[in-house]
Amino acid sequence: MKDLLSRTLQTSIIFLVVGGILVLAFGGFFSSASNQLTGGFVSAQTWFATRYQAIQQFLAAPRDIATLRTRNTELEAQVAQLQAQVINLQQAVNQTQILSALVNFSRTNPENSYVAASVIGRDPSPFLHYVIINQGSNGGIQRGMPVVTSDGLVGRVDAVIADAARVQLITDPASSVNVHLKNANTDAMLQGSVTGDLSLDLISQDATVEPGDLILTSGLGGGFPPDLIVGQVVNIHKLPAELFQQATVQPSVDFSRLQIVLIITNFQSVDVTPLIPTTTP
Repeated sequence: MKDLLSRTLQTSIIFLVVGGILVLAFGGFFSSASNQLTGGFVSAQTWFATRYQAIQQFLAAPRDIATLRTRNTELEAQVAQLQAQVINLQQAVNQTQILSALVNFSRTNPENSYVAASVIGRDPSPFLHYVIINQGSNGGIQRGMPVVTSDGLVGRVDAVIADAARVQLITDPASSVNVHLKNANTDAMLQGSVTGDLSLDLISQDATVEPGDLILTSGLGGGFPPDLIVGQVVNIHKLPAELFQQATVQPSVDFSRLQIVLIITNFQSVDVTPLIPTTTP
């Protein structure tokens, strides 16, 4: 009888405790403790996840660096290839523009016959001004033929072999060209120099020469056909005590960028030096 009462009492106490706990839980009395427990668990999980990712990235870093280096090498090779293609395209465009200008020049000057040639070399001497072209006697080129571009006069053929020729530029110190100043309506002599600068000499003191005056070949002396553009007057040097004026010249041709030129093949220069009278002392 006592055992039965004891078991009934224990059961009643258990039901009362469980019931009390349920009442307290449903009443929200355990919410703060639950939140603290959940917050601690989330914090611990976050800490372990962060450390795991850091360890994973550390272990994978060498492989990623090797992959990035390989990819960087591939991209650098592609960039170099594209740059080479751009340079080739620019050169092709430049040559096309030059050829187009030369064609237009030949069409506007149909009285002359032309042979096109590429510049394949330059004289290394700082005191001489020559270029080598890839046309020679096999192409009908002869010594003394004038050489031009669409911009103006370049020089004349000075020496010829079978498949190449040497062109003396008008900037060479041994070069002299008879020219005509169109605006001033007077003749002069164009001279080259060691420095490559051009100057005018033998300008009449009576002529009115101004900066910007256009300079053309005069055709005198038999060295060049007339009316080829040479350049423009830059500065004038005039002294009353001198017999002639002098001037500096800006050439119309950029000699540092010569690539393709035209040789006038139907003009033969004439050496008139033996016909010029000389004075005897």
